[in-house]
Amino acid sequence: MRAFEDFKVGDIAEFGPTLVTAEAIRSFAAQFDPQPMHLDADAAQNDIVDGLYASGLHTACMHMRLLADGMLRDAASMGSPGVEEVRYLAPVRPGDRLTLRLEVLETRPSKSRPDMGIVKFRSHMVNADGKPVMRLTSTMMLGRRAAAAG
Repeated sequence: MRAFEDFKVGDIAEFGPTLVTAEAIRSFAAQFDPQPMHLDADAAQNDIVDGLYASGLHTACMHMRLLADGMLRDAASMGSPGVEEVRYLAPVRPGDRLTLRLEVLETRPSKSRPDMGIVKFRSHMVNADGKPVMRLTSTMMLGRRAAAAG
């Protein structure tokens, strides 16, 4: 189980890849973001980006899945106070294989909770060509090993 003490500024980890399919793009869009550009490859809005592409929220959810599978399920995660930045940098297309690259930007023990530390991350979702498609900066609360030892 990874604890706060296991995260160091400059650490980089990669998780994935995950394959993006047209079916998944349409299914997510139909339920959560039913805009024509995410449902119909021939929609007028797709002329701008030349075809069907995933909702930015879908990309963020794929990010969360890779993060959970790659790190959070084996970490003393205590949640997150929020996301500071989300930027959609390029369209995510059917057939893309996305990888999550996670970098530790800051670490600090909590001033009010000795059992917890705060870690700030910057992450990029990148396609198989290495092109970033999304950037996200967030903060996570993690349990401390020292607190568990008592």
